[in-house]
Amino acid sequence: MKQKNTGYEEYEPATIAMVSLGCPKNLVESETLLGELAQAGLAVTNDYAWADVLIVNTCGFLQSAQAEAAEVIDQLSQFKYPSGRCRCLIVMGCWSQIAGKEILSRWKEIDAAIGVNDRASIVPVIVKTLGEKPRRIVQTTQKYLAMESESTRLRLTPQHWCYLRISEGCSQRCSFCRIPAIRGGYRSKPLATIIDEAKTMIADGARELILIGQETTNYGSDLNLKDGLAQLLRRLNKLPGIDWIRLMYTYPANFTDATINAIAELEHVVKYVDIPLQHISENILNRMGRRIGKDDTLKLMEKLRTRIPNLNIRTTLIVGFPGETEQDFDELYNFVRDFKFQAMGAFAYSPEPGTKAAKLKDQIPQDIKLARLDRLMKLQRKIAFAHAKEKVGQKFDVYIEPTPAGRKYILARNSHQAPQVDPVTLIPRDQLTTKFTRPGTKLTVQCTASRGYDLIAKPAKK
Repeated sequence: MKQKNTGYEEYEPATIAMVSLGCPKNLVESETLLGELAQAGLAVTNDYAWADVLIVNTCGFLQSAQAEAAEVIDQLSQFKYPSGRCRCLIVMGCWSQIAGKEILSRWKEIDAAIGVNDRASIVPVIVKTLGEKPRRIVQTTQKYLAMESESTRLRLTPQHWCYLRISEGCSQRCSFCRIPAIRGGYRSKPLATIIDEAKTMIADGARELILIGQETTNYGSDLNLKDGLAQLLRRLNKLPGIDWIRLMYTYPANFTDATINAIAELEHVVKYVDIPLQHISENILNRMGRRIGKDDTLKLMEKLRTRIPNLNIRTTLIVGFPGETEQDFDELYNFVRDFKFQAMGAFAYSPEPGTKAAKLKDQIPQDIKLARLDRLMKLQRKIAFAHAKEKVGQKFDVYIEPTPAGRKYILARNSHQAPQVDPVTLIPRDQLTTKFTRPGTKLTVQCTASRGYDLIAKPAKK
């Protein structure tokens, strides 16, 4: 693809750089698009100043995510021709889907705002924009696509682990969430497609597959698969070369005995569950539109810990939801105190336009939300620190992660530590030979101390 009338000499191929914001689902879409663009003849670069095409894949789930995207767009706009080399600036993803026209109006440098269902149009947009007759467009169709293979990816994660997206959209309709309006109803990726994709990722060096979707425990419900997620886990567990399979974004109401049994029994499925509960008060769960109440949630959590030995549970909670009384918050606080999650994230409720919750009465003042959030996270910090101390003396396997040069400790993860969201295991650099510092190296270590949330370990003696 030759670029014309740029003020630069003609060169081939055109170069592209991308910024991927938001969740791992977005990252997979970014990786897939980069693979498609590479196939179309574009060369990928990490240097924004040297890119002919700049793409921002945005998150639109929260207003704070939109603010982050706006900051990135401001930064990339400075590279737009004639002040820079870039001839095509595209904004895509969830924020474009819900506010494409506003985005194009706000930034004159943007050439196209592309929604979540229109990724296939990006290559033609680039071709037209780099040609002689560019035009600014917004493309945000509401036709939600069936899930297809995402094997043709330029992976942005380290080689030894990758995300494996098994579904798209959500049909739960929680009152605080915009995802169904942005991404559409739940669609499972065909099982055979996932298996083929997993084989491709393993052949590319992945030893850990992290299963993601807006809601993974509902997998296969739209494909007439009985116990679809359990079937998928059992199929993945048989693949040669796989080591760890990690399950993220589960929904408590859809957690079946078959799934629990699969996690407990399968060798390569790590004993780790990410299960965003959001709250525990019956009052708040009802106002959130959750399909599971307090009693069933407590029964499920007890069942998970009883049936799956050495299980690490991560959850996410919302504080300050409309109508949350002091009694509601105390229920949540006591639940966290008593259950002692190994890992927990929490955030103050944010009213998002177009959601039912934003219209509810009894909105909580921001100062109260933040005070409750601070109190809850201080509690969780004590719990997490105590969990870390309990690991001292234990032996476990870790994978080495990319570590900046000059760091005293080499970064690593054990099977209870998901990438990007959980604490890490730190190994003193002077205790490892060079070959054992390479990302993707697996070794057995012994925990010698804890440092806050993180673990410190040394190579275990044989």
